Amino acid sequence: MEPSNLPSLPERHLEGWPGWSILVIDDEQGMLNFLVKTLAPRCHFVMSAGSAEDGANWLRSHHVDLVILDISLPGKNGVTWLKELREQGYAGEVILITAFADLDTAIEALRAGASDFILKPFRVPQILNAVKQCYERARLRRENFVLRRAMAMPVTGGPSVVGSSPAMQALRASIARVASVNSTVLLQGESGTGKELVARELHAQSPRASGPFVPVNCAAVSPELIERELFGHARGAFTGANRAREGLFHYAQGGTLFLDEIAELPLPVQATLLRAIEDLKIRPVGSEQLVPLNLRIIAASNRRLADEVSAGRFRKDLFFRLQVVELTLLPLREHKQDIPELVAHFITQLAPALGVPPLAISPEELAFLAQYDWPGNVRELRNLLERSLILGSLNVSALYPGEAPRTPPVPAGGPMDLATLEKLHILSVLDSVQGDKTRAAELLGVSRRTLERRVAEWGQGLA
Repeated sequence: MEPSNLPSLPERHLEGWPGWSILVIDDEQGMLNFLVKTLAPRCHFVMSAGSAEDGANWLRSHHVDLVILDISLPGKNGVTWLKELREQGYAGEVILITAFADLDTAIEALRAGASDFILKPFRVPQILNAVKQCYERARLRRENFVLRRAMAMPVTGGPSVVGSSPAMQALRASIARVASVNSTVLLQGESGTGKELVARELHAQSPRASGPFVPVNCAAVSPELIERELFGHARGAFTGANRAREGLFHYAQGGTLFLDEIAELPLPVQATLLRAIEDLKIRPVGSEQLVPLNLRIIAASNRRLADEVSAGRFRKDLFFRLQVVELTLLPLREHKQDIPELVAHFITQLAPALGVPPLAISPEELAFLAQYDWPGNVRELRNLLERSLILGSLNVSALYPGEAPRTPPVPAGGPMDLATLEKLHILSVLDSVQGDKTRAAELLGVSRRTLERRVAEWGQGLA
């Protein structure tokens, strides 16, 4: 029987398990009709079969998240067939149903790998509750995988966009606009500008925020393995593939997949990725099954993809497909007015995590930080402050290894609190524009009225 598809039904109207595919196998046509009618409005699609042989044909050609299987089938016992499925590498959920069972049969079914065991006749709430429990188990397995993977990665933490400069305000506004749509986003910017943090913020502000955020650094996976890592593989797909394995696309279902350093993808994998984005389906390596996708893709690169396209290293069609929405993150040297706020933020964030007291920053140290061009961008600033907190002092000369310490452009002073740090920064900006409050307010990302109020509090009679 053909699957009961609901492609035209908006996802938000699906009550149940959107994205899930269910296969029902029973030799009673009445039971098949009942289950299809009950489940079809609540999931991606439902397939039905009257025998284990027909069910096996569906499994060979379609991705199936859940099998509802009658024990008494023509030609083959359901429990025996379930054992064969597990030996062949099927890792989905299985609910066994039967009109005749005893305790020994139930135990055998669970040992064979059944997720649940239901006696006929049953009511709609019983089967819906059993499917819901299977769905929740699968969701928890994905979440646990994502959490274990996240724990093995470096912790960045903190808000994605810190700073009051016009550039940071514009970026925050763009994130707010883009987060609510499901379009693919391309983030471009130098290493260390915070592309992953922006991707996390896009996810956190999106309707998919309750789903997983799965980051993958395409440069950190060897070209030979990246396709399997992303799309998964079937049992027997290559030497040593003794069992099927889900890819990162699977674990990002319902959430966001972040493809960092996407320019490092080999050209053949780029072609596969393009097809996945266009069709919203993937095919695991060595499999005949097409797996429907329910996720958002955010890509990032520290190299200009347009240049990579011109050089023949990146597919033009994939570039245009990723470039639906493009956000460019500026290097720190182009918004140095945010350095005082970044310094205060990182000290406040890192000191409790490291279990050390906050670090006092002197005026000459802050001015020295503003002199530096920060080739490693915000990441380099964060690393310097983390190292300084551990050592107990800010060693600004470490920014120029092998050179004599440079002379800061302001007179030396004692440690300052955050309010003094802010005052020094504002006065420095005013000085750089010869006291033009309108221009200074634009650079600081505040209104002229706010700037005038702050200056009046300090008793500064600037024109």
